[in-house]
Amino acid sequence: MHTTHTILISDVHLGSNVSRAKKLVETLQEWEFKKLILLGDIFDDLNFERLNKDHWEFLSYIQKFSRSEKKVEVIWIRGNHDELLGQVASALLGVEILETYAWEHAGEKYIAIHGHQYDRFLVNNKFLSDLASAFYILLQKIDMRKRRFSRFVKRMSKRWLRLSEKVARSAIRLGESKGARHVFCGHTHLAIEKRNDRVNYFNTGCWTDIPSTFATISDEGKIALHTID
Repeated sequence: MHTTHTILISDVHLGSNVSRAKKLVETLQEWEFKKLILLGDIFDDLNFERLNKDHWEFLSYIQKFSRSEKKVEVIWIRGNHDELLGQVASALLGVEILETYAWEHAGEKYIAIHGHQYDRFLVNNKFLSDLASAFYILLQKIDMRKRRFSRFVKRMSKRWLRLSEKVARSAIRLGESKGARHVFCGHTHLAIEKRNDRVNYFNTGCWTDIPSTFATISDEGKIALHTID
């Protein structure tokens, strides 16, 4: 059993055929932690009919934290796929959805934000983004060979828009403006870390690709990215 203070995960996309919800629950069960930050796009959309058994088991796993004696603090950051889910999430899990989350730990300041706010294509072309999402859902249904092609298309679309660097630069500027030492994002589906003397930036990747990734913060404030096949 591993121990840490905080775990951050993003882009689980419950309801999607490429969501690795079962593997995520298995991974979380291998850790003891005090805080869990859901860094956006936990759901793929509002269509709960697309949730399968593994997806509901993940939600049940999260819900148990608020009821157990050994309570884990759960923080949910809103992603672009989580829009309109505030009341639903509160009813299901008893967790409020936040736009951003700032906190202090081990003498330093941290900020978490999903990152879609810095995706100008998404902000300025919502109709095209919704159309692309609908196409991606259809592609997942067609692509039955371990979803390899649909995962590849998703990765290439994110990189074609050069999202990783754009989100990183904007998030670092946010950290500087707020006096934060560390900033965490999701959205791009690509795990990355950028460390410097001013602001350290981390992207927690996603749970729709193989391998999947997440971040931890130790009791002493040490940050690490982890990869799960």
